[in-house]
Amino acid sequence: MSDNLKGAALSLAAFGAYATHDVVVKYLGGTFTSFQIMFFSGLMGFPLVTMLLMGDRKDGTLIPRHPWWSILRSVAAVATGVMGFFAFSQLPLAICYAIFFAMPLLITLLAIPMLGERVGLRRGVAVVVGLLGVLIVLRPGGGEGFSLGHLAAIGAAVTGALTSVIVRKIGGAERSVVLMLYPMVLTFFAMGAVMPFVYVPMSVTDLGLTAVMAFLGMLGALGTIAAYRLAPAVIVAPMQYSQIIWAALYGWLFFNETVDLYTAIGSAVIIGSGIYIVLREGTPSVSQNRPVLESRSRMEVGTQPRISSWLRRFDRGGDQA
Repeated sequence: MSDNLKGAALSLAAFGAYATHDVVVKYLGGTFTSFQIMFFSGLMGFPLVTMLLMGDRKDGTLIPRHPWWSILRSVAAVATGVMGFFAFSQLPLAICYAIFFAMPLLITLLAIPMLGERVGLRRGVAVVVGLLGVLIVLRPGGGEGFSLGHLAAIGAAVTGALTSVIVRKIGGAERSVVLMLYPMVLTFFAMGAVMPFVYVPMSVTDLGLTAVMAFLGMLGALGTIAAYRLAPAVIVAPMQYSQIIWAALYGWLFFNETVDLYTAIGSAVIIGSGIYIVLREGTPSVSQNRPVLESRSRMEVGTQPRISSWLRRFDRGGDQA
């Protein structure tokens, strides 16, 4: 088996682990707020972060070189987690993923003012078509109507795209531990401050599930790291769209959900547009910044570090994503 096939297979397995992580989020979201879920899943992930910090032998401080961008990114990452976890608790899994899949389109748009990226006619048309796919999924004026869950999913896609573009802007100057640590610390303290107002007692089983979330997040991250070390981003990145298959399967098995025609058509349009943008960015003459291809993490939240931070930890000399 070639390295490209191995990388594709590993990334498929990794995104399967991420999809299973999201099933746990949705299950817990039926009882607990997204604030509480994020607090405990982040708490369970702190030992891993400690190991990564101990393994960083580079001289330097934890003071960011771009403090305002770092603060904005940390706030956006926390907001992404809160809104994304809430969306999972309110909407079918397939609809959540369909909306989250708009992130590459939003990254492309945000890269224009923030990175100076030039987007030609073809990528511009792909973005417009992809956003039309989002409208097909949302069906304004039809179906069950627009809900707070839909708004949260859209908000998570926007803030998730913002975090990715900020990392592309400042990542070359910031230490990986700084990029990794600040969102997680902010998540811990912000969610901890909210706890007295939203806390619901958790059973041992529920606490165990938050540990399962942390484990699945780590498993997905390690699988993605291995995939990126074997295959180029243009091979690995499109594999994220396999999560729509897991969403349909898990939604049917555990939550009695079905994928309607509008969601299927809209998802196909969004995925097609996203893959086209990925392939265009893989052409060196088209994109100088490659904002989508170099955003290696899944939708970033403050409960676990970015994939790029892990890559720099395990593979010194790798470029920042």
